[in-house]
Amino acid sequence: MSKSISLLDIKARWNEVLDSLERIDRVAWLAYFDGRLVSLESGCLTLDFSDANKFSGGHDYGKVRHERFRGSLEEVLLDIFGEAISVTELN
Repeated sequence: MSKSISLLDIKARWNEVLDSLERIDRVAWLAYFDGRLVSLESGCLTLDFSDANKFSGGHDYGKVRHERFRGSLEEVLLDIFGEAISVTELN
């Protein structure tokens, strides 16, 4: 991973990432829209979803994100930033 991409760069374009993801698959967008960007280290972006579960009736899309949509998010990140960025999650 190039040092030219930082967490701040991804945060600055996160809405663009989500908009692109929504165009591909609205359910994937729904699964990722409330993730907080925590860190970017060695080409791995960490997202935190603990806020999604803090209220009664929270939504936990963790299993769906992992099994079905993570690849779509990683493809969008590659398209936008031109470099492979893997995604990991905190719940």
